[in-house]
Amino acid sequence: MANNRAVVYMGPHKVEVQSIDYPKLVAPDGRKCNHGVIVKLVLTNICGSDLHMYRGRTSAPKGTVLGHENTGEVIEAGPDVEYIKVGDLVSVPFNIACGRCRNCKERFTNLCQNTNPAGIGGAYGFVGMGGWKGGQADYLMVPYADFNLLKFPDKDQAMEKIDSLTLLSDIFPTGYHGAVQAGVGSGSTVYIAGAGPVGLCCAESSFFLGAAVVIVGDRNPERLALAKKMGCETIDITKTDSLRDSIQQILGVPEVDASVDCVGYEAHGLGKQSDVEAPVLNPLMDVSRVPSGIGVPGLYLPEDPEGADEMRKQGIQPLRWGLAWVKGQSIWGGQCPVMKYHRELMEAILHDRVNPGKHLQVTLISLEQAPQAYKDFDKGAPRKFVFDPHGMVKSLAKAA
Repeated sequence: MANNRAVVYMGPHKVEVQSIDYPKLVAPDGRKCNHGVIVKLVLTNICGSDLHMYRGRTSAPKGTVLGHENTGEVIEAGPDVEYIKVGDLVSVPFNIACGRCRNCKERFTNLCQNTNPAGIGGAYGFVGMGGWKGGQADYLMVPYADFNLLKFPDKDQAMEKIDSLTLLSDIFPTGYHGAVQAGVGSGSTVYIAGAGPVGLCCAESSFFLGAAVVIVGDRNPERLALAKKMGCETIDITKTDSLRDSIQQILGVPEVDASVDCVGYEAHGLGKQSDVEAPVLNPLMDVSRVPSGIGVPGLYLPEDPEGADEMRKQGIQPLRWGLAWVKGQSIWGGQCPVMKYHRELMEAILHDRVNPGKHLQVTLISLEQAPQAYKDFDKGAPRKFVFDPHGMVKSLAKAA
């Protein structure tokens, strides 16, 4: 049986590459998963959500195998798998969905009622999401394979565009979801908080949806440079105390049609903003027009052990709810239901309508480089770190 290396969380700011058991077709609670498959990871990514655990800002226990952005080749299929075949190259949505419950049938695969005994919604390698092993590893078990997996129609074509297709498991659909939630459409003006990978995917999605102007705000000049290169207007939030004034300078008016929070609960505020406010959501309410949509794909959790005060430790954000109510704004949060979008986004990538991998500067690394990659990403490196556990993509690149 093959060895299985994995990236394991060992406490705040510490990950290790360890040998773990080769996966079996068994759920975390011991149930048989005859409906599951084993995939050989072709690519598996570090996500900004992983950093919340890495920094100790969640209750993730030591020993958690990380990784929920996975792309792989099926090498074993359970006896109840009918349509996915050994040899298929597949994208693995980070949501683990049964396909049988009411929420799954209504396309809320992010809120599956059967894959997380501790609550709603299952995911790979993430705290409080059902105990499923993560995919920053050599091999991964995927349950309910016929329902969950997105098969790439042409394997050779997919490998040529794998730097973008690897983003279909989470951040590209997540950025797209935020733009859709906010109501981005033809001729829209959009403000996106955060120029990290999700923010840049949201910007790419906004242009794809027809936005006229996309403005991205961040405090990282290198990430803002990537947004500028994409065609976005940018705002360095460390150099302004008024987001309205900054938007006024760009658009001639101080408000946008739609806004998106691609940062989440570890956000920093504008220049001199008070720490008692919600540092992203309150400014978005202020600069979004009457009425408007605010998409919130940025992660917020019910617990933040390292929060600045008792309120934040309980996941409570001091929102100016009255402002949003008076302005008739719709605020949409929650994890992205990846399966709602990933097929159409796959087609957009395969037919050269979008190329998120290029804009995110996808950088291939080995599993052994995980400790340094996490450190660099935590410091705001302007790139997307992607593990190539078996050297399959690097070998392909050399052959080309």
